[in-house]
Amino acid sequence: MKNISQLLKAAQTAQTRMAELQEELGRITVEGSAGGGMVTVTLTAKGELKAIAIDPSLLKSEEKEILEDLIVAAHQNARAAAEERMKTEMARLASEMGLPPGMGLPF
Repeated sequence: MKNISQLLKAAQTAQTRMAELQEELGRITVEGSAGGGMVTVTLTAKGELKAIAIDPSLLKSEEKEILEDLIVAAHQNARAAAEERMKTEMARLASEMGLPPGMGLPF
């Protein structure tokens, strides 16, 4: 029975650490840019959009389609950065919990 008790305690610890990590991912920000930095998007590591910065030269009616494309591209770039950061943080947590390499945590 001691093993079951240890397993339950480990599961509870893992659940607590996952909740803490979720909070931390909400505070971590990543950026993505497009058009040589003319559009920058800031997201949390959980993917929440926090800010968009647009170079004023793009704020012309004839640049509308370019601006829209750059916003989408910058968002995709930031989203990829957020996903990579999340993977890094999950791997760190798995390592701290003593999980074998390659055995990640579900997310």
